[in-house]
Amino acid sequence: MVAAAGVVRDWARAVQGVVTPLGWAVVAGAVAALAVGYTWGWVEFIAIGWGLVLLVGVASVWLIGRGASTIELMLPTPRVVVGEQAQARLIAANPGRRRFGGVQLEVPVGNRVVERVLPGLPRGGAFDDQFRIPTERRGIVPVGPARTVRADPIGLMRREIVWSQSVDLHVHPRTIAIGTLSTGFIRDLEGSPTRDLTASDIAFHALREYVPGDDRRFIHWKSSAKTGTFMVRQFEETRRSRLMVLLDLEPGAYADDEEFELAVSAAASLGARAIRDARTVSFVVSGRGRVGTRGSGMRELPTVSRDRLLDALCVVERDDAAVLLPDVARAATESLPGVSLAFLITGTARGAGTLRAASSRLPAGVEAIAVQCSPGGEASARTVAGLTVFGIGYLEDLRAMLARSASVA
Repeated sequence: MVAAAGVVRDWARAVQGVVTPLGWAVVAGAVAALAVGYTWGWVEFIAIGWGLVLLVGVASVWLIGRGASTIELMLPTPRVVVGEQAQARLIAANPGRRRFGGVQLEVPVGNRVVERVLPGLPRGGAFDDQFRIPTERRGIVPVGPARTVRADPIGLMRREIVWSQSVDLHVHPRTIAIGTLSTGFIRDLEGSPTRDLTASDIAFHALREYVPGDDRRFIHWKSSAKTGTFMVRQFEETRRSRLMVLLDLEPGAYADDEEFELAVSAAASLGARAIRDARTVSFVVSGRGRVGTRGSGMRELPTVSRDRLLDALCVVERDDAAVLLPDVARAATESLPGVSLAFLITGTARGAGTLRAASSRLPAGVEAIAVQCSPGGEASARTVAGLTVFGIGYLEDLRAMLARSASVA
C-alpha cells in the first residue's frame, strides 16, 4: 500500500512538472465539457470534451525523446575584463547505439536565455557550438544550467531536462599597470631590508672606516685590531609599509555611474599593483549602518591574490546605507594598525571638507592621497591642508600622477 502511494505521488509530481498552466486549463475544460455533456445529453459538449482530451494526448507525444546522451557546458575563460570578448561552449554527444532526434536547447545567461536547436545526433555523433556572453558591465554573469526542452506547438506540455551545472563568469573592472608604489615606507626593525645604508639597524651590510660622529657602539674591535684603524659596522635599513586602499561606496559621492566605475578601476589598479609588489595591503570599502562596534563602519576585501581581489570587486556597488567617508577612515584606522600610506578613492561630489575630515581620522604620520574621479575631466593635483588630492579623468592620469609624485619624492 505504501509502495503504491509512493508511485502515485511520483507520477503526480512528474505530471505537474510537464503540464503548463494552459495545459491544466485545457484539461479542466475537457473534464467540465464531458461532465456537462453526459449529464445533460448534449452531444456538442461531449464532442468538445473528447476533442480536448485528444488534443492533450497528441501534445504529450511531443515529450518523447531526450535529444542527446551528454551535454557539457564550459567557460574557456572564467575571468575577463569588462568589454573583452567572452564565450561559452556547448558540447553535446551521443555515444549510445541509437539515434537521438533534434530538440531545443536553452542556456540561461544572466537575465536572458540563449536558445539553440540541437540537431538529431546519430550514433557516435557530436554537436559543438559557442555563444557570446555580454561583458559590457562589471559583475558576475551566471551561465547555465544547459537544459533541453521538448514542448508541443500549442504550449500545453513542456518537459525540461537539466544537463549541466551553472557556472559563473567574473567580469573584472578595467585596470592599468602603474609604477611601483615607492612611497609610504616607515623604518621598522621588523621590516624588510632595503638597499639604503644606515649606521644603526639589524641587517648587517659591511664594515667601513670610522669617521667622526659615528656611534662607538658599532665599532668592530676585532677588525679594528687587525687593520690598525677603527672599523664600524654598516647596516641595510629595514622598512615596512602597509598600504590601505579605501573605496567610497556612498551614492552621494558620485555624480553618475561612470564616475563610480572609474573609481572602482582606479582602486583596483592600486590594489593589484600593491599585491604584485608583495606589499602588505588592505582593501577597504564602506560598511553599512551605524558606526558602533570596532570596525563596523568598514568592510575588507580579500587581497590574497590579484584574482581574489578583482573577483570581490565584481559585486561591489554603491549602497544607500553606506557609512560616511570620515567614519569609514576612522573604523579602518581602528581595525588596521600600522598603515603608512592610504589612498581615498571617491567621486567629484565629495567636498574638500569631507576629504580633510577623512584624512584627519588617520593616524599621525600616515601619508594620505585622495583620488577624485571625473570621467573625461582634466587631470589635476592639489594640496588641501596637507592632503594630496588627485583629480583624474582617465586611468592613465592616475599612472602619470603617481609617477610624477615618485620622481619629485
